[in-house]
Parts: sequence; structure tokens; C-alpha cells
Amino acid sequence: MFQSKSELTMPKSHTDSVHYAWVVLAVTFLCLFVASALRSIPAIIMLSLEQEFAWNRETISGAISLNLLLFGLAGPFLGRLMDLYGAKKVSVITLILSVLGAGGSVLMQESWHMYLFWGLLVGAGSGGTSMIMGSALINRWFHKHRGLALGILGAAFSSGQLVFTPVLMHINVHEGWRAATLFIAVALGLVALPLVLKFLRDDPESKGLLPYGDNEFHATVIKPDRSPMRSAMSSLQFWLLASSFGLCGLTTSGLLQTHLIPHGIEHGFTEMTMAMSLGVMGAADVFGTILSGWLCDRFGKRWPLVFYYGVRGVTLILLPSIDTTGQLMIFSVIYGMNWLSTIPATSALTADLFGKQNVGVVFGWICFAHQIGAAIAAYSAGYLHSLIGDYSLAFVASGLFAFVATGIVCFIREPRV
Repeated sequence: MFQSKSELTMPKSHTDSVHYAWVVLAVTFLCLFVASALRSIPAIIMLSLEQEFAWNRETISGAISLNLLLFGLAGPFLGRLMDLYGAKKVSVITLILSVLGAGGSVLMQESWHMYLFWGLLVGAGSGGTSMIMGSALINRWFHKHRGLALGILGAAFSSGQLVFTPVLMHINVHEGWRAATLFIAVALGLVALPLVLKFLRDDPESKGLLPYGDNEFHATVIKPDRSPMRSAMSSLQFWLLASSFGLCGLTTSGLLQTHLIPHGIEHGFTEMTMAMSLGVMGAADVFGTILSGWLCDRFGKRWPLVFYYGVRGVTLILLPSIDTTGQLMIFSVIYGMNWLSTIPATSALTADLFGKQNVGVVFGWICFAHQIGAAIAAYSAGYLHSLIGDYSLAFVASGLFAFVATGIVCFIREPRV
């Protein structure tokens, strides 16, 4: 029997073995896993930089704040480029920028060098190996288990932190901050970049496939809208998502990833104990983020978000009173469980509300709000420390802002899909 032309050209829903969506997920996971170490380095080497160069906490925090701000600002533009031209090309370019920034930083001698290498190059470059990349790919490759796949990618950051933080701290203590930084530059250049070049594909159509779990043939591929942000910014839902995710950044990466280790050391904990704390936090978040994706697939996205922000607020307010290793590890488990659990829910809500074809740019701007919050927290906590010599006020204020995020999420409308 002869096959019709439509039968010959119809994409397949799966291959004879493993759907290529899982290959894309694995490559993206490994890329984000290695790139996550870039987010851990500044806190690990902060005290070493202070000792070698006599830079104060505010100066170093300023460079980290610039890094976080550019990481966020680059996101929506990179997301739009991913929507239009594919995630692979954009990710390759930004990976090269990150390698140049991290590798070049070993030559730092003046404080402006840190602003150049860590603030500018790594800040802009790391935006291409973030959950914007993951969201742009997963929302195209997965129809079924989309929340779970996004949760797995969120866990890439956590597991990267789990693996790399103790290793990098050990290298920093015994070999110096330059060796720790160079280690990550080499890992990005020799592991992440070759994987992206060889295996990453932008969409199922490039492999003659349908998205995983989608058995319905679509005659035309939906193109990105011409002006997706015009309609998004006219929607209250966009501003609710952006403001809540901005407060997410204020209560996570900008604050704890930058200042938790110095805070702990100042309160009598050893460097390796604090590295272990972040490692435990990462291990808990691997479980929590994957669980979050599973919950989103089955029970929706809004109410899990409400719960995550509420628990986060309580743990941050209690953090300044922690004075034993046991209490620190309990905090690490509870806080770690919801560190990145907000990502699967927020990303999936963005795709549901504004279209999978526009998720790169819309989620990019929402992530920019996240990084504005992170940058504010990174700098203001360093500034408050310079004024009063302690982080307690910064942690308590951050916890109160997490409660504000809880209230905002209650007003988000979750569409039926």
C-alpha cells in the first residue's frame, strides 16, 4: 500500500526506543548542573577576596549584585532570541561568555576587575544557561509530564550546589580561590559546551517528532507572537507572577547564596560546616523541586506556591536564632525543600497564561524581576552588614517579604489547560 503525503510527513510521537525529549532533558540538566556552580562561587571566595585584596564586604556585594542584575536583564532578551532562533545557538554563545568571565577572573588585581569579569561577563553569560533555557526547551518538547520535567531541571541547580559547593570550598581552602574559579571555567568549557553542541535540539520538529505525550498532529507549528510582551504587560496576571517571583529572588539566591556562608562563619560555624549546610540544602531541594513539578502536574500550580512562600517566610525569620549545627541542618532541610520549588509552578503558569511559543521572552522578563529582587538582597544585606555588623535584620525582613509573596500568589488566576 502506498502512503499518503500527509502520512509520510506527519511527525512521530515517539521513536522506537527513548523519545528524544528525554535526551534534551538530560543534556539541559547536565548543562544547568555545571553552570549552577557559577552561582555558588562568589559566596565561597568572598572571605578569600577580602583577605587578599582588602576589599570590603560592600564592594564585593556590589559586584555580585551587578552579576545578578545582568543575569536577570539578559534573560528576557535571550529568551526572545531563543523563541525566534532556538535555544542551542544562544546557549553556545552565552556559555563562551561565562567561560571567558570565570577564566579571566583568576587574573583579578583591582576591584573593577571583579565588576568586569563576574559582574559583566559572567552575569550576562550565565543568563543563557538558566531556567529560561530550560523553560524554552521543556515547554516545547514535553506535552505530558511537563511539570515533572521542569522540576527535574530545577533540581539541576540544587544537585549542582550539592556536588560543587563542598568541592569548591575544599579547593578554595587548600588551593586558593583562583583554583576553585578555574575549576568551574574548565568544567563549563569541556563538559557543558560540547554536550550542547552535539546533542541539544531546539524543538521536536527538528527531529521529525511530536512533543512527548502529544499524539495529535498539528499541521502548522505555532510561531512566537510578534509582540508578546505588549499583551503580557497589559495583563494583571503577568504583574502578579513577576512581583511574586521578584520576592522569590529577594528571599533566595541574592540573600542566602551570597551571604549565608559569611553569616555562619561569623557565628562560629566552620567553613566546611557552612559548605555542608548548602550541600544539605541542595540535596533537600533536589527532592523538593522534583516533588513540586509532580504536584503541579496533578494539583495545579497556585496553591503549592502559596505553601512554599509561607514556609520560606517562617524559616528565614528563625534563621538568626540558629546557634547549633543540628539546628543549622534542620533549617537547611526545610528551607532547601522549597528553595527552587517555585520554578516549575511559575514557569508552567507562564506557558499556560501567555502561550508556549512565547514562554522564552515572557518568562525571561519574569525572571528579570526575580533577579532584581536577588540583586537588591545581595547588595542591601552587604550594606546592612557594613552598618550594623550583622545579617539578622536582613534575614527577618526577607522573611516578611516572603509572606507578602504568599498573599500575591493567592490572586493569580490559574487557567484550565
